[in-house]
Amino acid sequence: MTTKLSASTLATITTAAVPAYDRSGLTPGIVHFGVGNFHRAHQAVYLDDLFALGADHDWAIIGAGVREADEAMRQKLGAQDWLTTVVEQEAETSAARITGAMIDYLRPGDTEAILTRLADPATRIVSLTITEGGYYIDPASQKVDAAHPDLVWDAAHIETPRTVFGLILAGLLRRRELGIAPFTVMSCDNIPGNGNVTRDATSVLANSVQKGLANWVEANVAFPNSMVDRITPATSDRERTLLEQDFGIADNWPVFCETFRQWVLEDNFPAGRPALEKVGVQFVDDVSPYEHMKIRILNGGHAAIAYPAGLLDIHFVHEAMEHPLISAFLRKVEDEEIIPVVAPVPNTNLHDYRALCEKRFANPKIGDTVRRLALDGSNRQPKFIIPSALDRVKMGASVTGLALVSALWCRYCYGTTESGTEIEPNDPSWDRLTAQAKGAKGKPEIWLQMSDIYGELAQLSPFSSAFAHALETLWSIGTKAALERYLADAL
Repeated sequence: MTTKLSASTLATITTAAVPAYDRSGLTPGIVHFGVGNFHRAHQAVYLDDLFALGADHDWAIIGAGVREADEAMRQKLGAQDWLTTVVEQEAETSAARITGAMIDYLRPGDTEAILTRLADPATRIVSLTITEGGYYIDPASQKVDAAHPDLVWDAAHIETPRTVFGLILAGLLRRRELGIAPFTVMSCDNIPGNGNVTRDATSVLANSVQKGLANWVEANVAFPNSMVDRITPATSDRERTLLEQDFGIADNWPVFCETFRQWVLEDNFPAGRPALEKVGVQFVDDVSPYEHMKIRILNGGHAAIAYPAGLLDIHFVHEAMEHPLISAFLRKVEDEEIIPVVAPVPNTNLHDYRALCEKRFANPKIGDTVRRLALDGSNRQPKFIIPSALDRVKMGASVTGLALVSALWCRYCYGTTESGTEIEPNDPSWDRLTAQAKGAKGKPEIWLQMSDIYGELAQLSPFSSAFAHALETLWSIGTKAALERYLADAL
């Protein structure tokens, strides 16, 4: 028998943990932009845990949509009273819980409702998970692109903005007019210095709206940095079916994830915050060592396995880890080239962390796809791979493995796997990348001409030479043989 998830059916569900608190007593304290799977498996879970302790029931989440695509999520979750089933999985275990930390979801396009909620004194934190590509960052300079059409439009229409940053700024301005202290803006996205980047995006827009306004933002608004981590694949009919089969619950948009989760957060919340330290969040003065470790080792590791696996027509990440060449390639490039340029992290052994990442990647229950890891390389490579390569070149160290990672990405962007299967577009800049990759088949330097992605690294001969050799090798002998040569120190 299957139970349709809703507030009215919670009491009948026995196959999953249900909220251990009265949701009718929750009041909102957080507005969250980007109600996707990661947010619902991470921030919302921590708050659900906190509420279950009987604490901080005035910090419930109100979701807010910006993109038209957000409306589908809003309708799906609204039909089940904003509840989410989170299925936490390891190789031998699987457990479901239903979280109730979100109590409403503002419709995308309803600007006035969103601004009214942002101006409410009860709103003390505005959080966001809008993905790496949502911050208008120029890949080469890693600076916010003030000339982006979306930001230019918002600057001219700040009372009716369309972007997250326009809404945040407009909400802050309303609070200033009303004499209400600013809310804290908390990014939970997987980018280096996410709080700093969020501040910069808001300030760049503020400067475009009014001279000197950025100074007010930077002097009065807190943007804490954070490191967030939990592998959370996209939801498909596969997950919906598994939930019904294994737990008898019908959920419009469940979340499947690993049991591991981590949140390291800078303690900078002038308007107050929930006591998340009670449920495992680590508050620190400086997040950067943790995020540097995670972005270089975990996310860099994902990038290292994504493209050889994609070229070999491997569908799931755990299957990629079962491939002896790919798993050995990951370990070698991590141990020899990535970890040596990661700064020490308090109370952490970096090689142990790498081993933990490998174990997580190999989790067969997650169903994470190689295609998801390969998505949006034009935004991810400049954050996850290129900085390590640049550090290596500047210290006079080998970049053979990292250059091979980049060459594998180029070969993937050519648009066909080694079997000849067409690769469907998998990047916002897919057409451009495909054109560059086709030109680079005969002239590898053409790929590195994308200066907005490679920046100064493209001009440094140790990398450009290693890249050219790696790409030529891939085209001449194929992915498997190229990996074998690298593993034998013969590339």
